[in-house]
Amino acid sequence: MKNKILASISLLFCSCSSTKKLEVVQHVDLARYLGTWYEIARLPAWFEKDCTGVTATYSMREDGKIKVVNGCRKGSLDGPAKEAVGKAWVKDKMTNAKLKVMFFWPFAGNYWIIDLDDKNYQYAVIGDPRRKYLWVLSRTPKMDETLLNGLLDKAKKQGYNLDKLIRTVQAN
Repeated sequence: MKNKILASISLLFCSCSSTKKLEVVQHVDLARYLGTWYEIARLPAWFEKDCTGVTATYSMREDGKIKVVNGCRKGSLDGPAKEAVGKAWVKDKMTNAKLKVMFFWPFAGNYWIIDLDDKNYQYAVIGDPRRKYLWVLSRTPKMDETLLNGLLDKAKKQGYNLDKLIRTVQAN
């Protein structure tokens, strides 16, 4: 019986340690990344419940951190506006692809850029190493369906379960 328990525990640890490391992009030019992004799709997050028309706007602060302004409309595109203002900072200075984001102290979340249009900075995919959160962002409110499907396929290959993916409603 003791051997079975030890074998089960060993199997549990082996399966946990084989989880694929979440890969980020090689480099992010933060100056090019700043500006407004439109959310195209996301995994459910409590802080975005009933949100439509979601945007994220990034600007540089005087202290070198990034100002983050997330906005949405509750319930519908005509619903009341909701806004959250926070800050972000780079955790991996070699790539600038791993950031922390804080909207209220002391809680900070991971903001890892796992895919990016490195030529024109027209799309980005954001995740976290636990694969609980995922966002597909675009510089425009609409994204080509073929491009979106390709980005989602890459996210699946990174270990994301997209069964609960939400396509964000955006205004034309």
